[in-house]
Amino acid sequence: MEDRIVADARNLKKLIREAEALADEAIIAMARLKQAMLAARQNPMVEVSTGQRALVRLTEAESQALSMSTNLLRVHDELSKVARVHAGGDEGLPTKVPSAEVEPPQVLGMAEEFAA
Repeated sequence: MEDRIVADARNLKKLIREAEALADEAIIAMARLKQAMLAARQNPMVEVSTGQRALVRLTEAESQALSMSTNLLRVHDELSKVARVHAGGDEGLPTKVPSAEVEPPQVLGMAEEFAA
């Protein structure tokens, strides 16, 4: 039974890292898209407001992707806790996720942000 636990733990470790990498790749792809959209909008033949709605929607998608990434960090943290209980014999180093990284960020209003 212990071999099965170790095999499952290794598979989960591989899959969570894969999921985290894909989330990062999605965020990178959206950043590149935003950069290209803004660069295209600087063409003198294009109105300044062109694509504004698309930029707003892309920013919302980026926020959702970052939220997904944060939730994957939480999943990783929970799996690490499970591993300590059920696969305690694992000689690898446990994943340490700082609690500040998995907590939702404090959202400041414009006035508070400039005052800070």
